Amino acid sequence: MKFEDIYQFFHNPPPNYLNKELAVCYILSVLLQGESYGTELIEQLEKTQPTYRLSDTVLYGALKFLEQERTIAGYWKKVEGRGRPRRMYQICEEARKQAEDLSRFWWAYVNRESQAM
Repeated sequence: MKFEDIYQFFHNPPPNYLNKELAVCYILSVLLQGESYGTELIEQLEKTQPTYRLSDTVLYGALKFLEQERTIAGYWKKVEGRGRPRRMYQICEEARKQAEDLSRFWWAYVNRESQAM
């Protein structure tokens, strides 16, 4: 290790991977804007919050949890130009208030982290 390595670490830190709790809040924040699918959720996070990453394992665990809790609903949709259908997710109307509350946790977390840098 060299001092330059330390400077490099802080100027260009490695990405932070979301845990399941953060993933749930992030997913809900996106789905409040409209329906989405797994790959798009991962890509959108990398585009809008480049310091964060979401693994497939955590993503699909969070989606399964949200479906079991009846917070979101999943359905298959054939997308033009794609060979196989995508599993789309949307907020269940009766869970919208809770989704809004949990979405605020996500934005508070992201804003707090960005202020710490």
